[in-house]
Amino acid sequence: MTQLITTELVELDQNLGSSPEDVIRHLASKVAATGRASEVEGLFADAFAREQKTATGIPGGIAIPHCRSEAVIEPTLAMARLNPKVDFGAKDGPADLVFFIAAPAGADQEHLKLLSKLARSLIKKDFTAALRNASSREEIVALVDGALADKPAAHAAAPADAVPVGAAVGAAGAAGASAAHAGAPAGSDARGPKRLVAVTACPTGIAHTYMAADSLVAAAKEMGVDLQVETQGSSGAQALDPAVIAAADAVIFAVDVDVRGKERFAGKPVINAPVKRGIDEPEKMVQEALAAADNPNARRVPHFGAEEQAQHEAEEKGEHIGQKLKKALLTGVSYMIPFVAGGGLLIALGFLMGGYLITKYADTIVVQNSLFNLPTEFPENAWGPLGAYLGAVLFKIGALSLGFLVPALAGYIAYAIADRPGIAPGFVAGAVAGFMGAGFLGGIVGGLLAGYIAHVVGRLQVPRWLRGLMPVVIIPLLASLVASGLMFLILGGPIVAITKGLNGWLSGLTGAGAIALGVILGLMMCFDLGGPVNKVAYSFAVAGLGAATMDNQAPWQIMAAVMASGMVPPLAMALASTVLNKKLFSLAEQENGKAAWLLGASFISEGAIPFAAADPLRVIPASMLGGAVTGAISMAAGVGSKAPHGGIFVFFAIDNFVMFVVSIVAGTVVTALSVIALKRWAVKKTVDTVEPVPVTV
Repeated sequence: MTQLITTELVELDQNLGSSPEDVIRHLASKVAATGRASEVEGLFADAFAREQKTATGIPGGIAIPHCRSEAVIEPTLAMARLNPKVDFGAKDGPADLVFFIAAPAGADQEHLKLLSKLARSLIKKDFTAALRNASSREEIVALVDGALADKPAAHAAAPADAVPVGAAVGAAGAAGASAAHAGAPAGSDARGPKRLVAVTACPTGIAHTYMAADSLVAAAKEMGVDLQVETQGSSGAQALDPAVIAAADAVIFAVDVDVRGKERFAGKPVINAPVKRGIDEPEKMVQEALAAADNPNARRVPHFGAEEQAQHEAEEKGEHIGQKLKKALLTGVSYMIPFVAGGGLLIALGFLMGGYLITKYADTIVVQNSLFNLPTEFPENAWGPLGAYLGAVLFKIGALSLGFLVPALAGYIAYAIADRPGIAPGFVAGAVAGFMGAGFLGGIVGGLLAGYIAHVVGRLQVPRWLRGLMPVVIIPLLASLVASGLMFLILGGPIVAITKGLNGWLSGLTGAGAIALGVILGLMMCFDLGGPVNKVAYSFAVAGLGAATMDNQAPWQIMAAVMASGMVPPLAMALASTVLNKKLFSLAEQENGKAAWLLGASFISEGAIPFAAADPLRVIPASMLGGAVTGAISMAAGVGSKAPHGGIFVFFAIDNFVMFVVSIVAGTVVTALSVIALKRWAVKKTVDTVEPVPVTV
């Protein structure tokens, strides 16, 4: 196993800048300079993006910026003892000890365990004191190696690994000792010490997860509380014993991500907070958990069913009905997209290899032929018998994948409203909509019906013995019956008529009508660069793909216009800031512009957000102008896309690819020239007064 830290990765008593950004960039440069990372910018961007999510400063003048990155070649620690200190967001002030943890995206478990062990050592005062007193880089490396190897010389007074995953604090003895000196300790009563369980987890799962666990353990031990912790980190997790959970008086969730297996704690009083609070305020969290254990009205981990619905209502009380509806629709679309993406690309490959007439032959070829019995009847433009067979297989897999489009849309709309009990009724209602020919509109209506009916049924007060059957039997049964019954008996017919009318209108769009639709879609895609308006246009295009056929190509054309328009803003900002007029853009924007080339080509509209954030009044109008031009040209030329994402990299799924590129180039040039003109003449403000936006791609 390679050494995690070397003397080349240590900086002692240096001025590395005045901000976390400066320090992280410097340490990322050191990692790359030693050959442990392939590039500085990629590593810096990943680490700084993690820093912006949650500050990594912790009490005691310490900061632990960290990330998992594709740029990292081997797990690495870089350390700096700063002079002057830099504020990393800790409550007690700036940090002078900074450990930069850089892990590869696919780091092995042994390395992750070592990195986690180091993070835990940093909350031990004797270890950090030794780091501050070290006189050489060699001494720093020796101290870190000692901490990783559990050598007493590194931190003699501290136990080697304070919280093995799922291990008990064993505070009963401490409780007894404390009681002997000062009566009953804070966490005890006539039955003995209170029992708590906790789960800690952070997005990266390397540092904060384990440091929060150790901090909570130490605080509980001092208070005479029996605490056991489950760390859900990158180096693996051992689940708490169910008997331990059952005996616990309350649970602490110190997490920045969803708790895995949350239902195990159902009914327990709960304290829920970000993982960093477990490091900064462990005593308060333990005290709050003790108070919750004695409070019959304390918030509890919900059961699936009525209690869970009540919690959802409390959390969403301030949301407008429109916001809830939008959230549900976007949830459904986000879960549906993988079916559409995979299915659309497979169909495109099937057409490529088997020809566009493969739709007439696919079923027969797939059933009657094989690799050892190639078809003799196939489309003339197929790539021979083998191409026809493979094309038929690819087309059929893609078509079956797209067959899940409406059920998945409906199922996950219902899931967004009623959680897991809503999935089955939603899928059933979506299948009914597909069977009746109601299309994606039927899927939306069916999903909303199933979700709200499941939500209402879940609120019913039922006997305790019946609660276990609610989420797996009662809710799916009643919600499926009511929602799908309404689709069959009342709503299906009108929705089918509306769907046929909409498809007929879209299919009949030509000339000025098609161009106008392209302009509208282009304006929407560029209005907020990945925001709600952008998502509405994109969701409309994706949801309609399932209705596309060789005789009705309008949905493919809408998808192409949406994708092309969404590529314009980042490509235009890249063109303007790196080619046409660099002087009008800050250095940070020029760096963002380099990344925006690839983001734009991949259809990631968010690549233009750094520019829009710095200068919205000029960037957004210019983007909308170019997007409208692109949408109009794409629709006028009849460009079609069978893929919902991918940009130029799914060229094989795009009909009339030349005009697809022409429309994008035209919109990109219009936007780039417009934003340059606006920066020169629209306002008097110079580029020097524009606040730079860091690279966060």
